Amino acid sequence: MARKSRKPAAETPVQRTDVFIHTALYIRLSVEDNHGHGNSLENQKLILEDYIADKPEFKVYDTYIDNGISGRSFDRPDFQRMLSDIDAGNVNCVIVKDLSRLGRNAIDTGYYLEQYFTKKNIRFISVSDGYDTSNPSYINGIMLPLKNMVNEAYALDIGRKIRAQAHQAMLDGDFIGARAPFGYKKDPNDCHRLIIDEETAPIVRQIFEWSEAGIGVNKISVMLNEMNAVTSSIHKRATTEQDKNYKQSRYWNTFTVTRILDSDVYTGDMVQGKSKVVGRRQIDTNPDEYITVCGTHEPIVSREMFEKSKEIRKAVREQYKEREIDHYTENIFKGKIFCAHCGRPLHRQRAKRKTMADIYRIHCLANDRVAKGTCVGVNIDEKLLISAIAEALTEVVNSSVYTVPNSAPLKRRLSKLNAELTVLQLETDKVQTFIQGLYENVVEGVITEEDYYVFKSDYTEKAAALKEDIRAKSAEIKAIDEIFQTRKRIEQSIKKFRRNKVLTAELIQFFVKRIEIDHKGNFRFEFINDTPAEKEVE
Repeated sequence: MARKSRKPAAETPVQRTDVFIHTALYIRLSVEDNHGHGNSLENQKLILEDYIADKPEFKVYDTYIDNGISGRSFDRPDFQRMLSDIDAGNVNCVIVKDLSRLGRNAIDTGYYLEQYFTKKNIRFISVSDGYDTSNPSYINGIMLPLKNMVNEAYALDIGRKIRAQAHQAMLDGDFIGARAPFGYKKDPNDCHRLIIDEETAPIVRQIFEWSEAGIGVNKISVMLNEMNAVTSSIHKRATTEQDKNYKQSRYWNTFTVTRILDSDVYTGDMVQGKSKVVGRRQIDTNPDEYITVCGTHEPIVSREMFEKSKEIRKAVREQYKEREIDHYTENIFKGKIFCAHCGRPLHRQRAKRKTMADIYRIHCLANDRVAKGTCVGVNIDEKLLISAIAEALTEVVNSSVYTVPNSAPLKRRLSKLNAELTVLQLETDKVQTFIQGLYENVVEGVITEEDYYVFKSDYTEKAAALKEDIRAKSAEIKAIDEIFQTRKRIEQSIKKFRRNKVLTAELIQFFVKRIEIDHKGNFRFEFINDTPAEKEVE
């Protein structure tokens, strides 16, 4: 993918007149490099800093780092930022460790070296290659096209090799994950082997023992919280250097407990390949594509305990499925009601009655699903909430002058946008087809490399402009559609409410921002574009 479009400057940026060479240090690392020490981010930076250490004329303007991005694409965040600084006249020299750091696409790398940098009067230095454009007579200059081709071929080949090596490693039973599962740690002598973590493994055993005894996952999570058992995320942050920004939680939940109970890794088996990358997206694979190798490491629980836990939970699920389905009524306050004490969303619970209509209560689950004593608690009849919000909302609805807006201008605008969008999409298809054929035309000798650079630059900018126009018009179309749908729902809900005081979810979503309830039954209503109102239940 080519770099993002930038408007050509009306005139050449004013170059600095001082004696310093304002330098950009560019560093790139990707999976293509196999993360060898020689190309690590730290090593690249040391090489570049050492190179200019005895050259006081080089003044570093900024260091640009693209981590985990392929050299075959120039659509890299920090590379684009460097180009912007070049365009602004802030940089007049670019230094890299070697030519492959700049890129592994032969033609596009050649464009920046031979066209873009030359036009911008940018000095380019490749330290390991001993190449410096300030010395045009340097004989290695004639090797640059060949180096570019080699780098491009290497990128294609190494990508295939990395995928093949990873697949073979999984077949061999080697652990290839970035982090060991909770309860295990990586062997310090072999990062592809799992060994038991004596700090967390007892927690895993306890989870399976409780499950085998018939205790449900919700109760297990509460029990873990009450015993202050360290969570997976807390443990990872404490023990893994690269996890300093890892999102952590102090509390166990049903999802985490279930994930542990479902994992075969605790029986000593290695199950990998549960996801794969298609394009740039990571997707789940089918279970028949999983790669399973038995007995690769010491188990934390026995296979018998694992299977018994699975059978018990399956039986509970089947029993639940067999129950007579009696649907809940709609929760019109979903996402709007919160505990005034702990701030957690309040839960709506149904109480079934044989001879009378079911009743619903609103209460806080902190003490039941997190740990006892977490919150003072909230527990009220939903009817009280409905009555209180209806009374407060009556004043808001009656005081607001809500009239049906004239939709004709929006309809005309929508029709025009749809017509323009069709034209833009057709034009985009033409431009993309042309760009895709450029490389083949160079190879077949239909156009010269010089023509390739000109055409690609022009049509890439045109494609970027078309893409932005499509994005903007699509967003406007979506916004108009949402306006029409919202108007329709709100008008219907307001009419119904004014007629018989019936609350709807649409009405709550439109007028209410937040409802807080405390343990005494006091309500605090916060309406959209309004001041909070408070009411105490009689």
